[in-house]
Amino acid sequence: MNLSIENLSFGYGARTVLHEVSFTAQTGELLAILGPNGVGKTTLFKCILGLTRRYTGTIRADDGDLAALSPRERAHRVAAIPQAHPLSFRYRVFDMVLMGTSHTLSPLAVPGERERAAARAAMARVHIEHLGDRPFDQLSGGEQQLVFIARALAQEAKLLLMDEPTSSLDYGNRLLVLQVARDLARSGYTVLLSTHDPQHALWFADRALALKEGRVLALGAPEAVVTSDLLSQLYGRRIDLVPTPQGTVLVPKEGD
Repeated sequence: MNLSIENLSFGYGARTVLHEVSFTAQTGELLAILGPNGVGKTTLFKCILGLTRRYTGTIRADDGDLAALSPRERAHRVAAIPQAHPLSFRYRVFDMVLMGTSHTLSPLAVPGERERAAARAAMARVHIEHLGDRPFDQLSGGEQQLVFIARALAQEAKLLLMDEPTSSLDYGNRLLVLQVARDLARSGYTVLLSTHDPQHALWFADRALALKEGRVLALGAPEAVVTSDLLSQLYGRRIDLVPTPQGTVLVPKEGD
């Protein structure tokens, strides 16, 4: 699914958060969205998801304006993958994933075999079939994040929004989730992934978009966007980019 955003602006009261943001994301692409706290990454995702409609500009998925769609119609196109977080109820993993099919049901209807098959297929896609009967709150952070991804896949939307999905994970689980995100893009999904770590863009993304003060500062191939000058502008730190046989590594400059 192709995403096109043109001149998107949004504010909370008198404070403008997004300023005429424009970019595209193509089918099969992982687009990493970079920037410090408060630059509008989460707000951008809320606009795409329809959680706020007080924006100006247009957000189109393929040929359709998302603002014209009902929540049910939007759910067929866009799915959100949040950060892992504690739940108040002890749901089974399978039931968590099955929730991703709720937009296909009429009110008061219960999931049938089609929805259950979609949930099983989604779990198989991210290799968590063996966790189906486990309580969600007893999983590791990485496992919980894979459950959220499976729930989004069960929704059968082709545009996936991942809002800092690795922020609470250890190093190994970060790599696992990022590899899954990259594999989903390569299999035909369009993935927008916000992250605080520019290294993620260099190693996993097809393109990177940098936001500063709600404006697009740079957009392009990761190696063209993630430069020492741009990182200094975004984060106020001097950082070297060191080439290695496995890819570029970010190293803070000594004394900073």
